[in-house]
Amino acid sequence: MLEDLKKRLVKIAKYADSQGLCKHKSGNFSIRDEKSGYILVTPSAVSREELNKNHICVVDMDSNLIEVHEKVRPSSELLMHIEVYKCRPDVKAIVHTHSKFATAFSVVSKEIPPIVYEIVNVIGGDGRIKISPYKRPGTIELAKSIIGVIKNDNACLMANHGVLTVSSKDIEDAYLKAAYVEEVAEIYYNALQINRGEEPELIPEQELELWKYPDEINY
Repeated sequence: MLEDLKKRLVKIAKYADSQGLCKHKSGNFSIRDEKSGYILVTPSAVSREELNKNHICVVDMDSNLIEVHEKVRPSSELLMHIEVYKCRPDVKAIVHTHSKFATAFSVVSKEIPPIVYEIVNVIGGDGRIKISPYKRPGTIELAKSIIGVIKNDNACLMANHGVLTVSSKDIEDAYLKAAYVEEVAEIYYNALQINRGEEPELIPEQELELWKYPDEINY
C-alpha cells in the first residue's frame, strides 16, 4: 500500500539524519495521501540506519493502524501530526526535527525574527518563527498546543522540544522548510554573538510584503 510514498518518506528521514537535523532516533516525518486520506508516518524507536519502507506505518485520521510490515509502533508524536492535518486541510507533509540551533532558541523561548528575506517565502505569515508553549511530548496537549502557530504559519518552534514544519506541496518541501529554519537560527545566533547580544536590524514587514518575481526576466 502506497509504496512510492513510503520510499520517499524513508529517503527524507535518512537525509535529515545525515544533515544533522535529527539524531539518535529523534524526530518524525509524515505524508498524507490525498486519495485515501491515510497518513504515512515514521515509526517509534527505529534508527535511521535501519529504517526501511517496511517500518513505515499507515494510519487513519482516528489514530488507527491500517498497515505496517514490521513489528513497530507509529511515532509517539502521531497525535501531533493528526491535529495538524485536521487544522490545515491543505497540508500534505510534516517534518519534526530537533536541530541544534533552532531547538536552542526554543529552550529559551525566543522566537526567530525576519533577519533574512528568503525566510518569508519559506515560512509564510510575517516571517517570524514563533514558539508554541511547552507541553509534554506525545500528549494530546502538545498536539493541540502548536495549532495557534501552525494554523497561520508553515513553521513552529516547540518550547523545549524542537521544530515542526508543514508543506502543502510534498515531503521534500517540508524538509526544505526545516532546513531553512535551522540555517536562519544559526545565522541569528551568530549575529547576536557578533553584535554582543544586541538584536540585529530586522527587515520591515512592509518590505517583506513587496517581493515578487522580477518582471524583467522573460520565461
